[in-house]
Amino acid sequence: MRRWAVLAVVASLLWAGACSRKQKPDATKGESSDAFEEQGSASLSPIVHVADPKTAGQLLSGWYAVEQGSWRWTAKQFVVDLRTPGPDKPAQLQLKFTLPDVLISRLGSITLAATVNGVPLPAETFGKAGDQVYSRALPGAINGNVARVVFQVDKTLPPNDIDRRELGVVVSSVGLE
Repeated sequence: MRRWAVLAVVASLLWAGACSRKQKPDATKGESSDAFEEQGSASLSPIVHVADPKTAGQLLSGWYAVEQGSWRWTAKQFVVDLRTPGPDKPAQLQLKFTLPDVLISRLGSITLAATVNGVPLPAETFGKAGDQVYSRALPGAINGNVARVVFQVDKTLPPNDIDRRELGVVVSSVGLE
């Protein structure tokens, strides 16, 4: 009887290990999203409110914790996966963010650039503190169900004794509209 119990435990452990789900690839490591795209694109949202826990898994790298229940600081480079509207449907990428006074006073203007599935979009320079929108039409070459968007700013606030993070911009939402 004891032998059967041990065999049952071993079998269940082996079975549990075989049932692990596929992890999302990391764009910063050059991993491809093809397998993930086939498996998980239906669960992706086209718009991510960065404080919403339902879409937090779409924020892949370069995002810090939610602050004040509504926004997140980013690092110099930050990556998000968004569901595309489908083939032959136009879409507009929109990043809604804020440039705090302290950022502009210390760094001056900030240039934001983006790529979508490796295709570069035009950069834009922002020189005033306050709410901003980076908006670009998706190029026609974007195929598939998932748009991997890699954003990058040219300057950040460096880590210091009070805050050890590299601070890029303050984002409230990003999406394809």
